This record gives sequence, structure tokens and C-alpha cells, in this order.
Amino acid sequence: MDPHMDHMQMNHEAGTSYLWLIIGAVILLLSIVAYVWASRTQGSIVAHMKKDERAIVKRKSRTIRITAHAMLGVSIVVIALFFMQGAFTKYIVADLNANATIDVTDDPYYGASHTEDPINYEMTIPTSGPHNPHDIKFGFYTDFPGYPYLVHNLEHGDIIIYYREDATDQLKDHLKYLTKFREAGAGILAVPNKDIPEGSEVVVTAWTKTMKLATFDDAKVGAFIQKYINQGPEKIPASIRQGGGTM
Repeated sequence: MDPHMDHMQMNHEAGTSYLWLIIGAVILLLSIVAYVWASRTQGSIVAHMKKDERAIVKRKSRTIRITAHAMLGVSIVVIALFFMQGAFTKYIVADLNANATIDVTDDPYYGASHTEDPINYEMTIPTSGPHNPHDIKFGFYTDFPGYPYLVHNLEHGDIIIYYREDATDQLKDHLKYLTKFREAGAGILAVPNKDIPEGSEVVVTAWTKTMKLATFDDAKVGAFIQKYINQGPEKIPASIRQGGGTM
């Protein structure tokens, strides 16, 4: 794997985000404890107490309850921000690291018809040809969904990054990050594949395009994505496609 791959910051940011979620949960728990404490403090008032003693206990209970209210409010804000942060994060293909020259194979065109019959592809890892009428969602996959579906995704301009089943967790985490990127109605899929040839760590494909990498290179993958995403023969607007699947 490329030692210069710059996704360590992404992992750090993800860890920081989850730290805030943990902090929010801890504050929420403390607020619950404070409410219980305030209730028990209020309940400790007994009839034989003097007026000033009861006043002290009530003030203490009120102070604890106000603190509990404040902690509850803070915890809600922190937890809400954690779950909302994804809505404000933009994954723009143009922002990808793409400062690299890439070696891409122009594959033969084998057609683009739809069929639900079994398909024997001309290529080990096909980049065109007959395919299932349905494509699949963008994203990171832990199981191989089958070429008939994946070829349909390529037809719509998606990028597919094939990785080895024994890939490192570091590489898998970065591939999950890459699958968040979109360009118009096209997206990115990361899929485990036993057909990756010996000597390659990943194989990156687009419609009739293949790039094999001996070791993962973030800049080369970024350059491939920028050049070929949304370049399939059948483009679907983002407003209709909405993450891929069943087109």
C-alpha cells in the first residue's frame, strides 16, 4: 500500500467525531444521575426539619436540577451535531488527490444488452457486455454481488474499485471513504474480488476501462475517478438515480 496515502487525516477526523459522540453520551448519563440525585435530595426533607434546614436542602436540590438541565441540553446538542455532520459534508470528486499519471487499458466493447440469463463474460473482470437489468447501490461491499449487476453500474458511469478479500483494515477504511464521492448521477463502489490478478492489490474499472495497481496509490485512483466517473454510455441524473440501484 502506498506509504504516502493521505487518508490518515480522514481516519483521525472520524475518530474525533466518535469521541464527541462518546462525550455526549457521558454527559447525558451524568445528567440522568444528577436528576436522580436532585430527586433524592428533595426527598430527604422530613417533617421535623427546621425551616432554614429545609430551605438549604431545597436550594441544593434546585441547583442540582438546574445543572442536570444544562448537561442534558449540552448532551443533546453534541449528539445531534454528531449525527448531522454527514449532512453538511460534501464529497466532491474534484477535491480528490489526483496528482498522478495513470496507465489505463482501453478494453474491447462487448455490448450493453440487458438479460437475466446466465452470462459468460469475455474478460475475467468485465468492463462491458450483457448485464442484468438492475444495478446496485453505491458503497463499500464485503460480499461479491456478481458481474451482471456490476457491469450495469459501469454502464451508468460508476467506478468500481476491486480489492482483495485479505486487504488491510487501513485500505478498507479508505475505500469506504472513497465510496462517498459522487459526480452527477454516478458513484463509486468498492467490491471484494477473487479474480484480481497476481501482482495487483486493486483493480479499478470504468466502462471499457481498467487500471491495475500493484499497490494502492491514492493519487492514481483519484486521477482515474476524476477522468472516468460519469462517462458511461447511459447517464442517469442524480435526482433520479439517488445512490444507484434498480435502474
